[in-house]
Amino acid sequence: MGPVTQPMEAPVEARALLSLPDPLPAESPLAMPEQSFAEAPTQAIDPPAARTGSWRRALIMLATAILTFAGVDEMYEVLKVGGVTILEGIVLVLFAALFAWVALSFVSGLAGFAALLRGWRDELAIDTEGPLPAVHARVAMLLPTYNEDPQTVLARLQATRESTEATGSGAQFDWYILSDTTDPAVWAHEEKCFLALATDGARLYYRHRADNHARKSGNIEDWVKRFGGAYDFMIILDADSVMTGDALVRLAAAMERHPDVALIQTLPVVVHARTLFARLQQFAGRMYGPMIAAGVAWWHGSESNYWGHNAIIRVAAFAACTGLPILPGRKPFGGSILSHDFVEAALMRRAGWRIHMAPTLRGSYEEVPPTLLDFAARDRRWCQGNLQHAKILPARGLHWVSRLHFLTGIGAYITAPMWLSFLVAGILISLQAQYVRPEYFPKDFSLFPIWPAQDPVRAAWVFAATMGLLILPKLLALFLAVIRRDTRRGFGGGFRATIGLLSETLMSGLTAPVMMIFQSTAVVQILMGQDSGWQLQHRGDGSIPFRDVVRRYALPTVIGAAMAISALLVSWPLFWWMTPVILGLVLAIPVAMITNSATSARPALLATPEDLAPPPILARVQEIAPTLPAAGDQDALIQLRDDPRLLELHLAGLSRHPARARGRVDANFALARAKVDDAEAFDEVVAWLSKPEKRALMGDRDLLTRVVAMPAAAGK
Repeated sequence: MGPVTQPMEAPVEARALLSLPDPLPAESPLAMPEQSFAEAPTQAIDPPAARTGSWRRALIMLATAILTFAGVDEMYEVLKVGGVTILEGIVLVLFAALFAWVALSFVSGLAGFAALLRGWRDELAIDTEGPLPAVHARVAMLLPTYNEDPQTVLARLQATRESTEATGSGAQFDWYILSDTTDPAVWAHEEKCFLALATDGARLYYRHRADNHARKSGNIEDWVKRFGGAYDFMIILDADSVMTGDALVRLAAAMERHPDVALIQTLPVVVHARTLFARLQQFAGRMYGPMIAAGVAWWHGSESNYWGHNAIIRVAAFAACTGLPILPGRKPFGGSILSHDFVEAALMRRAGWRIHMAPTLRGSYEEVPPTLLDFAARDRRWCQGNLQHAKILPARGLHWVSRLHFLTGIGAYITAPMWLSFLVAGILISLQAQYVRPEYFPKDFSLFPIWPAQDPVRAAWVFAATMGLLILPKLLALFLAVIRRDTRRGFGGGFRATIGLLSETLMSGLTAPVMMIFQSTAVVQILMGQDSGWQLQHRGDGSIPFRDVVRRYALPTVIGAAMAISALLVSWPLFWWMTPVILGLVLAIPVAMITNSATSARPALLATPEDLAPPPILARVQEIAPTLPAAGDQDALIQLRDDPRLLELHLAGLSRHPARARGRVDANFALARAKVDDAEAFDEVVAWLSKPEKRALMGDRDLLTRVVAMPAAAGK
């Protein structure tokens, strides 16, 4: 990388020419044609042989079908006493769909248990323990960021860089910070942190995108079209991602060994939980996640899925297959594809490339939202993206497993209103039996009366079987943890692991009904045409004012009270039967306050191996963060004026922005330029411009140069 020459007269007196690393390398464009969902393209490579064997998928589907048939048949026996009414028919249909969903998850988890119990062996033969292989390919590490805290985000990236350099293969990796940030202060802070890390020869680059259309997928597409031609593979990180150099090198080597593989997805481990809610998610992911992931990887095989981060991708395959079109129609179903990762994996598989998961590869980490409200806000965006996949399901040429991924994503959110409808219909049936006078002798001739009734004994068995399918996989995951000495110690011993599982099951049982209400509300809002927008994801300590908690949890509380009253109007047995759901809803506010509370870094309960023995790379993140520039209170324009190096870097980045299309006028830029024309001093510009106008000003080289050269105050 060569030095950047000073492009203009410095606004600071007697300023010397500064030498800074170029924020971007020379461009190496790569075409990324837009794909069609109406026509199947010519396959890029021959489809891979069924290496995992279709028998695995047949076994999974057959077992799911048998369990579902048995459950639905038993439910029919419960309802058929006295004939099946319309309401009971609705309950039966809902139960069939929901039980099939539970059965598929159970069977998949059972497959994961068997696979891990006998020792995992995947088709890629990734050696997770042996010496590190040599890497010859060029790999781009991409970190898309949007209004995140640069100090912590870049600390994670730097720790990952250092770990990769320590492997001896660091020269094969280049590092890109791909900013879509819209907040002027965060933009300036990103550049300050970049300056703190960038040195000549560091292969660390920073690009701020002037037009952040299509969100994250557009961010990656912009990079591919400008720089993708220089690289064999890319690894996409999230703002909360950390990966060890060991994992990165093994992934790159696996891609080199398998030229027909387009993507390998790792299983990120949740770390750095700061609240009880996050700790519950962290414990659940660490305890149950490996078994669940191994199960789906076992039968998905070369048709696995992509989760948008902590995965390695073959750049040529991605560019040729995943140019995403704009969906027709209005938002929320039209426009840019939100959950692009599922679609990108499906399109690459459609072209013949293999998509795999590496569930046992260690060294991949992420974080989770600190509270249920933050989780629900992120989930709202994912809900819209997954429901949007209904438009992509009919796309030509997709593999049936890829379509199943779409259906699974849609089902993850549709099941919430289905569960709610199932509960409401059950209550209505009970109220009908209690308060509506039954018609014992219908109009049609009948020798015997029809008695409205259900079979309570069979109902109890159906309930017990459903709970068993939900809880047994957790017990199997616990068994896998305690039979392995290192894993058992990582959870603090078998007793603490068991108590942790019981605690997580209890708390998840209390929060699940609330999440059911949140997801049901989101589905209804999306179907009514409400767009989720692009909101900043909170990653703090979970501090939420009590007033906001009461306001956001009022609806679940009211619904819970209504269910309780309805059940009591029928009978005490029905009330006790519905207690798990009613308790979770009625206690939503106090449970939220408890789960929002901060926890210690090394808890006695719900501890995970990464808590008790933190990997060195995670400790290194904590060491690096304080050494990077902290966010200041100064306005972004003031920071640029007062820091010559920061201004030079910023202007160098602007020089690489694509030229504005003629005839397109940005309203914020027009207002900013008008206010600058009217201002007599720098201070007036700072005071007059709104945040969007400052961002527009910071994105224009000529106007920014003019502003920083203005006198500090009027009359000076």
